[in-house]
Amino acid sequence: MTWMNDPTGKELAFSAAARRFPQAEFTIRRLMRMSEDFCDLCGELAEAEHALAQVPRSNRELREEREREWHELIDCLVAEIGEALEEQGGWTPGLGD
Repeated sequence: MTWMNDPTGKELAFSAAARRFPQAEFTIRRLMRMSEDFCDLCGELAEAEHALAQVPRSNRELREEREREWHELIDCLVAEIGEALEEQGGWTPGLGD
């Protein structure tokens, strides 16, 4: 992943996760320091959100298919991040999600 090699990329990754789990910001930062895998998940979420925003608007049918694909990936990444946060006690499903 190219973004995660610089401080700006790490901050984008943190922001992507924190938007989804604002009550878990402290835990997100702690896990990003402790776990390269968690950091990568957050970075992949940031990249997927960016890619979704870049889906071409010209061909409606293709656009809808690409948007669906990106939303599915984003949903999977958010679920994985949520599981990691739950394991660390930094987030509870149903409470402020």
